[in-house]
Formats: sequence, structure tokens, C-alpha cells
Amino acid sequence: MRQLILDTETTGLNAKTGDRLLEIGCVELVNRRLTGNNLHFYINPERDSDPGALAVHGLTTEFLSDKPKFVEIAEELREYCRDAEIIIHNAAFDLGFLDMEFGRLGWPPFMQHCSSLIDTLLRAREMFPGRRNSLDALCERLGVNNAHRTLHGALLDAELLADVYLAMTRGQESLVIEIGDDGDGDAGGHREKISLRQFDLPVIAAADDEVAQHAGVLNDIDKGMKGTCVWRTEPAAPEGDTAPSA
Repeated sequence: MRQLILDTETTGLNAKTGDRLLEIGCVELVNRRLTGNNLHFYINPERDSDPGALAVHGLTTEFLSDKPKFVEIAEELREYCRDAEIIIHNAAFDLGFLDMEFGRLGWPPFMQHCSSLIDTLLRAREMFPGRRNSLDALCERLGVNNAHRTLHGALLDAELLADVYLAMTRGQESLVIEIGDDGDGDAGGHREKISLRQFDLPVIAAADDEVAQHAGVLNDIDKGMKGTCVWRTEPAAPEGDTAPSA
């Protein structure tokens, strides 16, 4: 699956009153792996930024004056995003500006060129109800290092959101399934421990390509959690399984 994490910076907060895009950053994931095939544009918005927006992104009118206008980068952006799943934090804001820019060119809304949308803000509100779910708050909560983020930037924020999204969607943290006496998952029932040593179990070794794929998945998990996942640690020996000393 091809996914694109997208972020924008703008001259202000309202596309309907004339604010414009001035930066777009996209980070590509294919099968949950960063590819490095990212896209980044600074854009001449043809107007000044509001003071509040300028304090957030720091991109001055002078800096942007020689950058391409949106019409000059629109086709490359559309083709890059075509048929991909788009991941945005607070999607309504960014899509409002993208739709406005696409509308200026007589094009259909942005998402009509893409396959589907994930709004990580909505997902975060479901996962962490009643808590702050800004990008900075999620970075802190999920262990994503954002110490280098002093100003907002579309590509930097897209890179951080990619790490946040991977951390949010790692899935089940534990493979232990509690089964009760009735077999329906009730952890309150008595469970008898059965040793597997009595069985003659075949051992089927993984092929080299399977080992390589497994290592790639563990590397992605390590990167997402900024540490070492449980599957790389040696399990403690069960009681009674300790080898006798010589």
C-alpha cells in the first residue's frame, strides 16, 4: 500500500478569505516503510502572511518571493499524490486550502485524485479521549523525538507525523491472550500450565528471505518506538527450565 503523509503551511487560517498555501511537504510510506521518495515545495503565495502565521512558520514574504507559484507545481503535486492513501493531522484544514488551490485551476477537489484519507487527529481523539492530541502532544506521548522542531515546517511536520502514525498503528502490544475455563477469553478462570516438552514438535526454519523480511519489520517497529521492541529481547527462562550447573 502506498501512503503519503501530507502537511502544509499557510499565510493564515482561512482559505475562504484569501489565505494561501506557502509550503507543502509529503512523506511516502510503502507497506509501512519509509521510502525516502518525499516531495517538498516552498510556494510564492502572492500575498503576505498574517503576523500570527508568520510567527508559527517563519517564512517571510522576501524568502518566498522567488519561489514558484502554486500553478507551477500543481501538476507535479497531483501526479505524486494520485491514487495514494493520504494521511493528514486535522485534515479539514489542509484539504480546505488544497481544494481552494485546485479550484482556482478548475480541477476537482484534491481527494478526488487520491484513493482514501486518514485523519490522525480524529484517530488520536478516539485513542486518547479527553487528552491533548496536537502533533507535539502525540510526539511526547508516543516517544517520537521532536526536540528539533522550533518552528513549524511542512516537511518536518510530515516526517514527525509519519513516525507518530506508525507508532499509533503498531497494533497489539502484547501477544498474550487470556483464556478462561469457558474458552471465551475470560481471564478470571483457572488455567492449567501444560509443558510442551512432552510433544515431539517439528522445527521448520525460516527461509533467508523470510528472515530478512522479519528483520525489516522489527527495524520499523524499533524506529517507531525509538527503542528495542520486545521481539528482540531474550525471554526469561520459565521456572524449572534452568539448566543445572556443572
